[in-house]
Amino acid sequence: MGYGVGSLLSVVVSIFARLVGLDRDRAFYATVVIVVASYYVLFAVMGGTTHALLVELGVMAGFVVVAVVGFKRNLWWVAAALVGHGVFDIFHGGLVDNAGVPEYWPAFCMSYDIGAGGILAWLLYRAKIAARKDA
Repeated sequence: MGYGVGSLLSVVVSIFARLVGLDRDRAFYATVVIVVASYYVLFAVMGGTTHALLVELGVMAGFVVVAVVGFKRNLWWVAAALVGHGVFDIFHGGLVDNAGVPEYWPAFCMSYDIGAGGILAWLLYRAKIAARKDA
């Protein structure tokens, strides 16, 4: 169920953002990267494990750096960060012992992240094609 809900939500949120104009700003998807990376930090706090908190903060910091670089330079980095976080979700349980992570979370978050990253990549590709036609 987590896979289906995560995938559907990534599409719904992206369509909503497009319809109301939230994604007109370069910051939208970069902010999404930062938010999705912060959830494991929240779960570490909920789980009460200092070691997990420190590891999750380090991982989050990496995603924040990529999100900021992507925001400043090239949104393809942001798309890669979203997909990369989805891949991280697949392996998270084997890498970090974080007792606060709900059982359904990795599947849900992986599906959302990869879906949102794929949608952003598709939007960037479409914009590139449109720019070529206009030139």
